[in-house]
Amino acid sequence: MAEEVKEVHHLVMAKFKEDITPEKIEELIEGYANLVNLVPPMKAFHWGTDVSIENLNEGFTHIFHATIESREGLAEYVNHPAHIEFGNLMTPAMEKVIVVDFSPSLVQLQRE
Repeated sequence: MAEEVKEVHHLVMAKFKEDITPEKIEELIEGYANLVNLVPPMKAFHWGTDVSIENLNEGFTHIFHATIESREGLAEYVNHPAHIEFGNLMTPAMEKVIVVDFSPSLVQLQRE
């Protein structure tokens, strides 16, 4: 039986515009990571670039993953002035973006 976990995982999949330099992307990533220090319900931040061999990324190159303490915390995170200010810097740099939030379910499997 699945058990829902309280925390929320906030996933952002991004394709940056061609004219955005690697230095600018690094600056934006550092700004995103710093939100952990500014937005209390944000508990962790991870990021990476696509390494899939399936070629199904549809042009998305970067994945950003924030762990938020709860669904209520997600609303606080989204509306926090530091997040809004950062979003106003990040969004214009992206050609495409997808945002997905989910609360994971833990499934215990028994192996025979």
